[in-house]
Amino acid sequence: MSLPVLRSLCATGLLVAIATAAHAAEAPTARPDLAALIECRAREADFAALQPVLADPLKAVALGWRPLPQGNLFMTEYALNTPITVFGHPSSQIAFSGPSVMAILDLPDPRPLARQLQLEEGVDTAEKVMYGREVLSQDTTDPRTGEAMIESIVLSVSNVKSHPGKTLAGCSYSLDLPEGPAPDAPDAPDAPVKAPAAAG
Repeated sequence: MSLPVLRSLCATGLLVAIATAAHAAEAPTARPDLAALIECRAREADFAALQPVLADPLKAVALGWRPLPQGNLFMTEYALNTPITVFGHPSSQIAFSGPSVMAILDLPDPRPLARQLQLEEGVDTAEKVMYGREVLSQDTTDPRTGEAMIESIVLSVSNVKSHPGKTLAGCSYSLDLPEGPAPDAPDAPDAPVKAPAAAG
């Protein structure tokens, strides 16, 4: 291969790289509406769109989220360069746990906020407080497979030992399979109804 051709190919490759970088600069990552996600005003598809950001710390940083040391094995936390307001309270820290996105609020007692949001009691002890309410349960289809699903959105408020003096408030988004009817067993006797086991 002649030197001029090699130079031409190198120059072309350089131009393509420059054009690609310019295009990327012109199309920044869309900023998610964190307040809407946390307050259950978004949908499961909006939450699913965050997965590439959660998988790439650089994308999170580009959105103004600073990854924080993992103080809780079940949560991934970020400090926000620009604070948000959720449920009437400011927050500069968010956390993700499975299908949930939460704001970490400077509220030592979660109960007043739970009452304000009309949430149902799940757990309320001296150490653990957890309230929640399903705000949406709707038939839908999985956009990836076309399979019939149920979209569920649950609002919750709680505390956690790893963050004393704080309240976690946010939303869970999930696609679940519909519950099918119990299989018939005509030859089997009816199972006796068992009393619930006492909580430890």
